[in-house]
Amino acid sequence: MKFEWVKVGKIFDPTKVVDKPWLKEFAQAPSTLIFDDFVRVYFSCRPPADDKGQYVSYTAFVDLKRDDLTSVVNVSASPILPLGGRGTFDEFGVYPTSVIRTDEKIMAFFGGWTRCESVPFNVAIGCAQSFDGGVTFERLGNGPILSYSPNEPFILSGPKIRRFNGRWQLFYIAGKKWIQTSFRPEPVYRIRMATSDNGLDWVKHDQDLIPTRIEDDECQASPDVFFHGGSYHMFFCYRYSLNYKSKEGGYRIGYAYSKDLISWIRRDDLAGIDVSTTGWDSEMVSYPHVFILDGQIWMMYLGNDVGRYGFGLARLSGNLPSW
Repeated sequence: MKFEWVKVGKIFDPTKVVDKPWLKEFAQAPSTLIFDDFVRVYFSCRPPADDKGQYVSYTAFVDLKRDDLTSVVNVSASPILPLGGRGTFDEFGVYPTSVIRTDEKIMAFFGGWTRCESVPFNVAIGCAQSFDGGVTFERLGNGPILSYSPNEPFILSGPKIRRFNGRWQLFYIAGKKWIQTSFRPEPVYRIRMATSDNGLDWVKHDQDLIPTRIEDDECQASPDVFFHGGSYHMFFCYRYSLNYKSKEGGYRIGYAYSKDLISWIRRDDLAGIDVSTTGWDSEMVSYPHVFILDGQIWMMYLGNDVGRYGFGLARLSGNLPSW
């Protein structure tokens, strides 16, 4: 038995927003926060490149009607965080972001980007908090809460924050190496995990969670984990290390399950979602985010060009499988 997802279609297209110059294209890495009347979807966006062809990334949100997720009722007036100051880990980007509600505030875990000389970029994971319902956030400090270490020397990004059995779990990606191409160096990264008792002090598990399948240098990202039927279920995305902007080498959505969050069995054949024959997600699907709303299970995901033209929605048909 595999998951069966029914695609609803593209929900939000950032290129259609005309009054926010900092939100011109891309709506990457969706992450939801549920309210009484609406569902807030955080995503990462970009203004146009500068005169040197360099981008920066911000995190914004859209609010969707709770009883009609195809209806956008609000777009954030400004980014939830400004870029970091000169020389900080997040000087050039706040991407991606994952949010979680605690008793009195909302916490956001995000990838902070900086530019480099020998490689294009590096990333570490920061944390911020909101006391106004997730409209604006304040950093806990100017540095990251999860950064490089001897076995994770670069690119800590893609955080997905969860709490299971009273403990905090942070799923993320860590760089393995850089591959030199004819254009520029390209990173290889894998899915990893850290745990915490308070959401601030983290202990790294220090090993890859998901085995590779399509090649040794497979890249993996967006590990979204939930618990059901006695197992932990992870939807993630993966791609080839090279030629990944094409249909043949681009992102696909994978699936794995575990009993203990440490040992994972990869079964991409059970994921139940793939590229469409035509349209906005006909070349790639990536960055899945699974959430439960009023008894229905949904997945948000990116389509072609890794979300340049927005994110879409799929609905689970039937019940969740259990193994």
